[in-house]
Amino acid sequence: MKFLTIGIMISVISAIVSYFMWDAAHAYQLPGIAGVAFIILSAIFSGNLVSGDRMRANFATETEDTRRERHEIMVHFALLGLPNLVVAVFLYYLH
Repeated sequence: MKFLTIGIMISVISAIVSYFMWDAAHAYQLPGIAGVAFIILSAIFSGNLVSGDRMRANFATETEDTRRERHEIMVHFALLGLPNLVVAVFLYYLH
């Protein structure tokens, strides 16, 4: 819940900064960039961007604790990114 709240704050602040830097027509840009960046980081930490052989090797060599830690980091980045993407899409269609 903490990371979702932080993501909402980042999206609101980036929307306000984007609004004052450009105008209302481009207020979606900074939240969109932040959202995509967090989602890409989430995908990197999930391990889905590697080949099947590499995924099997990583799964075989990592412990359950490191797997759980990697999964938590992935979820945290996703929770940071989703509010940013929602705000970006909302601002895009609002204007």
